[in-house]
Amino acid sequence: MANRRSLLSLSLIFVFMINSAIATPVTYNVASLGAKADGKTDSTKAFLSAWAKACASMNPGVIYVPAGTFFLRDVVFSGPCKNNAITFHIAGTLVAPSDYRVIGNAANWIFFHHVNGVTISGGILDGQGTALWACKASHGESCPSGATTLGFSDSNNIVVSGLASLNSQMFHIVINDCQNVQMQGVRVSASGNSPNTDGIHVQMSSGVTILNSKIATGDDCVSIGPGTSNLWIEGVACGPGHGISIGSLGKEQEEAGVQNVTVKTVTFTGTQNGLRIKSWGRPSTGFARNILFQHATMVNVENPIVIDQHYCPDNKGCPGQVSGVQISDVTYEDIHGTSATEVAVKFDCSPKYPCSEIKLEDVKLTYKNQAAESSCSHADGTTEGVVQPTSCL
Repeated sequence: MANRRSLLSLSLIFVFMINSAIATPVTYNVASLGAKADGKTDSTKAFLSAWAKACASMNPGVIYVPAGTFFLRDVVFSGPCKNNAITFHIAGTLVAPSDYRVIGNAANWIFFHHVNGVTISGGILDGQGTALWACKASHGESCPSGATTLGFSDSNNIVVSGLASLNSQMFHIVINDCQNVQMQGVRVSASGNSPNTDGIHVQMSSGVTILNSKIATGDDCVSIGPGTSNLWIEGVACGPGHGISIGSLGKEQEEAGVQNVTVKTVTFTGTQNGLRIKSWGRPSTGFARNILFQHATMVNVENPIVIDQHYCPDNKGCPGQVSGVQISDVTYEDIHGTSATEVAVKFDCSPKYPCSEIKLEDVKLTYKNQAAESSCSHADGTTEGVVQPTSCL
């Protein structure tokens, strides 16, 4: 009996040791695989080699990027992998090609596809987009559209923490068709006049959280596209930029809706918009519902609260039509600060599908130290507490 117990104990210890070994992360240093921290040598192959090793292992992996500047061309990190715990620990800076034509027609600079359990911790991503912005300003459509700096698609259980994105060619970060994504302590920085440089864009995704981040860019700080649900945004400082926008929605006739979105404890400074919902002025099956905007501070914001259902860039493809996107159950609670224009609250909704269940609670927005104005078209809702400007609902 004693021997049996001893054998059982030994077996349990052996199993524990195997499990412990499996759980121990293996570190892959990109410098050991040929990456050079000189900002000039192409280190793409070294990064792909580190990924291939980490992805093929059953052990959790850490891909370590030491201090210094590493030059990367456009790169795709593809799954599925044999483990669901790969961390990029970035102590240095990754820099894109200075010639925007090298990756300007690639959809993404750094792209994760079909991965599960990837964490990116720290680091600076420098998209070197300024030359492309200048091209677009002077030559327009003859320039490449530009690459998104960091993209995730068809992926689950993603964490991005303490990352900085500088001067992206186009969008900084895109989350597409993903589940369970947490972004925390992200810093986005680009010129206020940089074109199409959305800070974080979310679409066709569920369970995304964006916390304690600072976004300064030339387009939306956060843009929320079709098919987004259960999105939580908290502790975000935005400016310069175009605000936090749901939309544009309704570009397609058949389109997934947006629902269950919370935006709270946010600050907008000198932005074009604050809290915005926008849809194309044409038929669509899209919708936006169960939206909560709470505890927002506006500092000299052009359009602090706006719903625009007549979005029609360059007046192409929409004149004479009305938006089919149905907007309902939208709450604005504890929104205060200053507007840079006289109309601080504007609800310009669809005449065919008016906005419904709009709720304003404890809203106080001023223009030049006086009460601002509000404007409503095809909008229905209620007010509670102090609401300034006087509600037009």
